[in-house]
Amino acid sequence: MEDTRVAVKEWSVAIRVLHWTMALTIIILIATGFYLARPFVLEAGETVDKFFMGSVRFVHILFGLFLVFTFIWRVYLGFVPDQHASWKNFLAFTEWKNLITQIKFYTFVSKEKPERNYLYGPLQAMAYGGIFLMVFLIIITGLILMGGNYNVGITGVVYAILRPVERMMGGLAGVRYVHHILTWLFILFIFVHIYMAFWYDVIFKEGTVSSMINGRTFLKVKK
Repeated sequence: MEDTRVAVKEWSVAIRVLHWTMALTIIILIATGFYLARPFVLEAGETVDKFFMGSVRFVHILFGLFLVFTFIWRVYLGFVPDQHASWKNFLAFTEWKNLITQIKFYTFVSKEKPERNYLYGPLQAMAYGGIFLMVFLIIITGLILMGGNYNVGITGVVYAILRPVERMMGGLAGVRYVHHILTWLFILFIFVHIYMAFWYDVIFKEGTVSSMINGRTFLKVKK
């Protein structure tokens, strides 16, 4: 039998836009966040005329709000049937036998390819479930840190609601520490995610990387 490949629509426009929007948002948040934590630019001139830190903080808060909206958007898409974003796909990690098969395959212990009964494999389901938890936590800690500085209007209302979480983390210093650790976890995830996407593309030649642009993967079928 001859193997051939068939283009299969895997990612909707909404999911692809969401993916790149969240990716760009997180990268900008990481860059501005590191500057806010440790400024490294000193402008010439009178102090009264300098507002670079304020501008960076504004961009950080603005994209933090973008992250909130994209997170809500992703939660919504999980309940839309035709978006290939159902939350049931995160249950792939419950397939223990397939999880072990995937671990063996990725560690070159076995050549047996794991089955694909969900949109994600077991390890992907665990990784993406973890990233959504991280997004949720960094949003919560970010809102607390913003409320600690701008305790008025709707920001003040949100801050009042989240005060118990702040106390549970040991105050603003503890919240800032958790926020910082989550930032490094995002950086780690980005490197692993990019590496695994290209690795999977090279091994299976299914167009994994390009699928987040054109929405299609190329699956092998026998004829």
